[in-house]
Amino acid sequence: MTDNRALADTVKVLAFDVFGTVVDWHGSIVREMRERYPQVDGDAFARAWRAGYAPAMARVMSGEQGWTLLDTLHRQILEEILGRFGLAHLDEAQRRHLNRVWHRLDGWPDSAPALTRLKRRFTICTLSNGNIGLLTDMARHAGLPWDCVLSAEVFRAYKPDAATYTGVARVFDIEPAEVMMVAAHANDLAAARQHGLRTAFIERPLEFGAGHPKDVSPQAGNDLHCRDLLDLAGQLGA
Repeated sequence: MTDNRALADTVKVLAFDVFGTVVDWHGSIVREMRERYPQVDGDAFARAWRAGYAPAMARVMSGEQGWTLLDTLHRQILEEILGRFGLAHLDEAQRRHLNRVWHRLDGWPDSAPALTRLKRRFTICTLSNGNIGLLTDMARHAGLPWDCVLSAEVFRAYKPDAATYTGVARVFDIEPAEVMMVAAHANDLAAARQHGLRTAFIERPLEFGAGHPKDVSPQAGNDLHCRDLLDLAGQLGA
């Protein structure tokens, strides 16, 4: 582990992964399904929708599909799974509203208060594959006080493309080592380190729901390992 005081003095920008790290996508979708479509297994539906995420990204990153906003990719995945869950009858308005549940995700309980503390000392921004409109709506819904919303849309590249990580440093005219990537996903942090960023791992054992706990064991290479975002704020002296 790096000395936290020295680390806090070096880092100028905290760049946050959002889905799973800052907001509870699984729990939010389960609640939405319970309220609107109680006949559907919300846990299975949420995980099936999310399971389409990596293959959709791969199609764009390989060039098989042209540059596509995440809202559109979410809609494509939704169309693929509706029939499986007995929802093929939904009309266009219902499908559009359901797809925009990603704009209405709730933050983890620690997220808003921790971000409020952190922004007193650091510039805080998103670094998400979500598109700008999605992330802005989500911030308003969940009370997330970002200084800046950075998205794959800005760089026209999805993480883990180098352009996303180095792009943060370029936007703020600082060195990559002055940016800390904050995420609950080891692969995201590994890619960030590869491009010179500092990294903080956030434990989110219930990202996929209580029935599917994640391994949140410390990973070699990260500068910080934190229980949640309030722990991150404490470790950085915010």
